[in-house]
Amino acid sequence: MMDISEVNSLSLEDFLEIFGNVVEKCPFVPAAVWSARPFATLADMEANIAELIDSLPTAGKAGILRCHPDLAGRDLQSGTLTVESEQEQAAAGLRSLEPTDATSLRRLNLQYKERFGYPFVICARLNDRAAILRQLAERLANELQRELPLAIEEVKKICCLRLRRIVASDSKL
Repeated sequence: MMDISEVNSLSLEDFLEIFGNVVEKCPFVPAAVWSARPFATLADMEANIAELIDSLPTAGKAGILRCHPDLAGRDLQSGTLTVESEQEQAAAGLRSLEPTDATSLRRLNLQYKERFGYPFVICARLNDRAAILRQLAERLANELQRELPLAIEEVKKICCLRLRRIVASDSKL
């Protein structure tokens, strides 16, 4: 783990090497945030990333969502997920689904993608497979103007957890 002063001293190239996938397959986010250094704290860094994501137009937010893989989808089965996504999906139990759950998840993922135009995104580290299946089914009923902000909030949760695996917390607990 590095502390915030080490983060602040990184070159752009090193910063991208370390933080390039905190938002799944969207290195433009850490590239844009790098110029906001120095960060006072890890929370400041997280806030800068969240503000950048929130400032994107709807099409940019949808683009971020389209960079995410389907949960328990083809990439997980073929081993082509990013390291971070593989760990997150495995931790949620998505690598070892029962056949009925796998079929349900595939069907719901397809319906979701057809309805919204991007994969279902949820912070797998904060959910188990039952909660993921339940939320996927529930969120399918949302209207786009409700679902997009929910999905983006999940991206920000994923990002924060990924950052916290890299940068030491500055809290004095």
